[in-house]
Amino acid sequence: MSTITKTVPKSASVARRTGVPNHKARAREASINRILDAAEQLFAEYGYHGVTLKDVAARVGISSTLIHYHFKGKEAIFEAVWARRAPISARNRLEAMRRYAEEAGDNITVEGALHAWIDTDLNAQLEHEEQWLAFGKIAAQANSAAGWGAEKMTKYFDPVALALIDLLKKAMPDCDERTIFWGYHFVSGAMTHNMARTGRLDQLSNGLCSSSDFASIRRYMAKFMAAGFHAICEQSVAAGKNAGGSKKAAAGKRPAARKDPATRKKK
Repeated sequence: MSTITKTVPKSASVARRTGVPNHKARAREASINRILDAAEQLFAEYGYHGVTLKDVAARVGISSTLIHYHFKGKEAIFEAVWARRAPISARNRLEAMRRYAEEAGDNITVEGALHAWIDTDLNAQLEHEEQWLAFGKIAAQANSAAGWGAEKMTKYFDPVALALIDLLKKAMPDCDERTIFWGYHFVSGAMTHNMARTGRLDQLSNGLCSSSDFASIRRYMAKFMAAGFHAICEQSVAAGKNAGGSKKAAAGKRPAARKDPATRKKK
């Protein structure tokens, strides 16, 4: 079972220390959360560029003036949506990989590393779908978009990606770094597609499979991706050995020395 870390609002911690409930602060916090909940759903449905402040205000049932009271603009709301979800996801995944590395010791495997990286977010989708479904779609949009999307992924998830890369290097010490990064590129793309929940799989399989079936994704994905990592790394290692053998063979075949024409005997 995964553990979802929850942040405690500052107003709540102040109230606990002083023993005096800060009603104004709690009302403000509740108002902000309603705005962020609505914005998160809209960004998930229509993307960053498809949402306006008026859309958010209409979804909440308040005036645009109140939106501006709490946030400077749409980018500020979008950043706040990321700031309340992404650090929790990153922290939990880093902790899962740390625990796995500690437990595995010198026996780190590709599949084990991938389970630690993948399953934490999949568990969140399974166990706390209402909290994570919309943000999963937003993160999927960001991971497949240059510019604004890449900036968010870099800001919040680079340490998570690099932690996985580090585990994979330990699991495959003979594999070159370049090939491992390509493997990460492919597994990250697959994870993006999972979080998007497009329904494409449902349509193609005539309902036999569902893109929202995160239990099946958790059962199959790490094993499938591990096989891919092993395949491309074995190919890379073999190519490196062949290249090395070719160089040695070429070095061993030296051209015969030419005789100076002046020293040749005349017939």
